[in-house]
Amino acid sequence: MPAPAQAQGEPVKVGYAKCAHCLPMALLPDFAKGATIDAIGFNSGNDVLTALISKSLDVAQVTYLHYVTALDKGFDVVAVAGEVNGGSECLAAKGLALKADDWAGFKAAVEKAKAAGTPLKVAASRGNAQDIHMRGAFLKHGINPNKDVQFVNIPNPSDHLAAVQRGEIDMVCSVEPFASQIRMAGAATRFVLPYDQAAGNLTNLIVTRSDVIKTRRAAVQAVVDADVALVARLDADKSVWIDVINQKTGLSKEVAAEAIKNAEPDYRMHRAKTLAIAAMMRDLKYIGRDVSAEAEKNMDYSFLEAATKKTRDGLGH
Repeated sequence: MPAPAQAQGEPVKVGYAKCAHCLPMALLPDFAKGATIDAIGFNSGNDVLTALISKSLDVAQVTYLHYVTALDKGFDVVAVAGEVNGGSECLAAKGLALKADDWAGFKAAVEKAKAAGTPLKVAASRGNAQDIHMRGAFLKHGINPNKDVQFVNIPNPSDHLAAVQRGEIDMVCSVEPFASQIRMAGAATRFVLPYDQAAGNLTNLIVTRSDVIKTRRAAVQAVVDADVALVARLDADKSVWIDVINQKTGLSKEVAAEAIKNAEPDYRMHRAKTLAIAAMMRDLKYIGRDVSAEAEKNMDYSFLEAATKKTRDGLGH
């Protein structure tokens, strides 16, 4: 048999966050051809974006929300592929006695607590997809997340369970697998999957910088090729996904299996929804200006087109 092709040049450094829909990126080196991929885990998408901007990484798996935020701040980011969507869940502390999807009950609890001068405490990891999903869903159902509740920022999602158990928060919009961990531990109950807003369930996006594309285009292509192959594997074999969550978080395979029920592998980049996300983030005062033109301009479909042999129209454009 012919020997495998030798990896060319320096390893391409790819960062990812430690969440159920992000952790499959740890498997990316197994699918790489023509380049060596060094996959590096971070606690959150915010940390991954910071590493990309500071040029510690060549490619980063972040979220559509990080992408829009980065453009708002004038950072050089170019989106090249999707990965996995979903992974968000709002969980209510048992004291709220809320049933799933009971927006009327939640709104009544919000108004009662606000009138009493003790607004409900709602937590998330600020800047992550779950934070925006939650804010957008609240706003759509008549709850102003900036005025009607008290937001609590818990940067590391692995700390969400302890905050619920200590009674410090009334609700948390967490990321998988930590959302399933909270629910399966009996600490809180599902309130809603917060996809009823402009972002839908869009979560993960693979981004790089224009200088990396200019100097290491083949390496970026190798990452996107590997991503497309990885998504196909996740669709075909959930066991590899469960195993990597178990290995990287220490959570049980039962929690991992529950977590990936709320996840959808998808390498496409959804342009129209990206523009809707940018508009929603502006409405929520999350960004200070309209970045729609940059968001569209900086979505480079050429790598996905080469990897899939499809046109951009079939890739979310």
